[in-house]
Amino acid sequence: MIRELIVVEGVHDISAVRQAVDAECVATVGHALPPHVAELIRLAAPRCGVVVLTDPDHAGEQIRRRVEALVGGRGPCKHAYVPRELCTRGADVGIENASPAAIREALAAAHAVVEERIDRFEVADLLRHGLQGCAGAVDRRRRLGAALGVGFGNSRQLLRRLNRLGIERSAFESAAAAL
Repeated sequence: MIRELIVVEGVHDISAVRQAVDAECVATVGHALPPHVAELIRLAAPRCGVVVLTDPDHAGEQIRRRVEALVGGRGPCKHAYVPRELCTRGADVGIENASPAAIREALAAAHAVVEERIDRFEVADLLRHGLQGCAGAVDRRRRLGAALGVGFGNSRQLLRRLNRLGIERSAFESAAAAL
């Protein structure tokens, strides 16, 4: 049983999550985020915390930011990521296509948002490990994101996630060295 409220995009995502784990889920209904759903998320944050599990696309990222802003400092907000290749069926990309095992793995690797970091990741860290500005950087970022459980993103998104989700430098260095 997962204690936190799991926030997904649609009703098919709820079905996929419930096949994987025993958890309370709510759908944002895409970008809409109706007032009653927003209120449920606000109320759940201090009670049990929130885990955001959205599709690995632009819309999913927008929803993540909106949910994180809703939670604010009211309680823990975690982010779980299913790699794009594990939730794609044909041309359709979405959590509803992920296997129960992929969903369980993503939820187990969810990272909480942290507000302050002393040891921040910078562009130099990405350059040093061939994650930006060179041939193969996109593939290395994809593999690093999967290894750290922070999903795939461009260089800017990766830096934001490394810093906001409290990734330890030692974990980053180990995963980057293994690429």
